[in-house]
Amino acid sequence: MSATPSDRHYTKSHEWVKAEGADLVVGITDHAQSELTDIVFVDLPKAGKTVAAGDTVLALESVKTVSDVYAPAAGNVVAVNDSLKAHPELINKDPYGAGWIYKLKPSGKFDPSGLWTAQAYDASVAAAPSH
Repeated sequence: MSATPSDRHYTKSHEWVKAEGADLVVGITDHAQSELTDIVFVDLPKAGKTVAAGDTVLALESVKTVSDVYAPAAGNVVAVNDSLKAHPELINKDPYGAGWIYKLKPSGKFDPSGLWTAQAYDASVAAAPSH
């Protein structure tokens, strides 16, 4: 398990969000990718897709299950990680780097106050019952 980076915020549904200029880069956490096991397909959204906070943006398919990835804020998808089409395993290998999934331009000023810090996310994962 890689350390949870402190330069981003986290959702209860295991997405991470990192501000990059006016955009938000979104991916899933190391904990989430390890629970999913081997990711074999990423159903990337189209750039321009409009989402509300909490909406399903895309689905990840692993050898074990299909899992939704949600929007941490309202806005428009402005970019997707095209590398994931041929190499979905990048999410497993480098969830906080090369395995980023999409970029979102928030429809207003991004307020991370409803999201967790790395420490709070780690505490929630540690407190969760294991399967």
